[in-house]
Amino acid sequence: MKPIAVECRNIALSYGSTQVLKNISLYIEPGEFFALLGPSGSGKSTLLRLIAGFNNAQSGQILVDGQDIAGVPPWKRNIGMVFQNYALWPHMTAEENVAFGLEERKLPRELIGSKVADALDLVGLAAYAKRLPGQLSGGQQQRVALARTLAIEPRVLLLDEPLSNLDAKLRVQMRQELKALQRRLGITTLFVTHDQEEAMTSCDRIAVMDQGVVQQVGTPMELYDQPVNRFVANFVGTVNLFQGRLEKNAGARSRFVSPQLGSVSIPESIFTGTHGDAELAVRPHSLLLDACEGNTHPRESVREDHVVFDAHILETEFVGEFVRYHVATEHARWIADQPRGIGSRPYAVGSRVSLTLNVRETRILGA
Repeated sequence: MKPIAVECRNIALSYGSTQVLKNISLYIEPGEFFALLGPSGSGKSTLLRLIAGFNNAQSGQILVDGQDIAGVPPWKRNIGMVFQNYALWPHMTAEENVAFGLEERKLPRELIGSKVADALDLVGLAAYAKRLPGQLSGGQQQRVALARTLAIEPRVLLLDEPLSNLDAKLRVQMRQELKALQRRLGITTLFVTHDQEEAMTSCDRIAVMDQGVVQQVGTPMELYDQPVNRFVANFVGTVNLFQGRLEKNAGARSRFVSPQLGSVSIPESIFTGTHGDAELAVRPHSLLLDACEGNTHPRESVREDHVVFDAHILETEFVGEFVRYHVATEHARWIADQPRGIGSRPYAVGSRVSLTLNVRETRILGA
């Protein structure tokens, strides 16, 4: 089956006076692994259920392979959905659960048997066909639910937080398996999650949603490096944000002025828009900490695009491959992530350090 596109055009949905989805427009490429990412209540699962046919929008269109599917009942859309709780029949074996959708379609028994065997083999559960869900681990149950969906050969695969019931290590394993399986099948897939790490490590592109609005669509790297607003910057990763004003300066540079940072010279290449009220966004990994030797030094510009602040360590968090420091400068607090090697000792709480800000690693929001 060839990969197909899914398109949402100006989708709006309200429950009473509450707007759940507000003018949603998205285009998912054929064969794309696409994520809907956002907090609880952002509308991502509601949108997925609209595509599946379980809800109806008040306005807008949903097109699958270019065809408007409004009015088409769920069982005729040939769209497969894996639910958060897997929805397996507890009294049926794995193979009986996988066969259920095929039997509802009244396929020949021999064909059902062949499709069930193929689907279980596809997810690595051929040896577990006779087991009940209660005799399977969480990861195995998730694979049975996935096999049941794939057995009907859907045109589109919808995944509604399918990994949220698994422990941390198994979630990592299963998201890797999901990505490999999606690549192998080439099926257009929409993946709903509130976990930004799951979305960023698995999907080709992501739509970040909040309060029923698509805030930004892009690749994981685009969302992380070039967030368009405060919400995206905060939700996709960790960020330091400083409020101030962006003012025109001499040459091809501007000046960001804030109570926390003072005046910082900014190259215009890192922002688009007009000058005025803005925020400076700085990712923790882009900051550099160095031990101070002798007397502390005042803030000074080392090079055109680097600013150094006198600082001290407030708190440390050991994260494995890096140490996260909470750092105070004269008028601001920062989060700085520093790589570590085996045997290296982190800065102690209270230590004096220099904090170097590379302005080319920052982004201007709201300008």
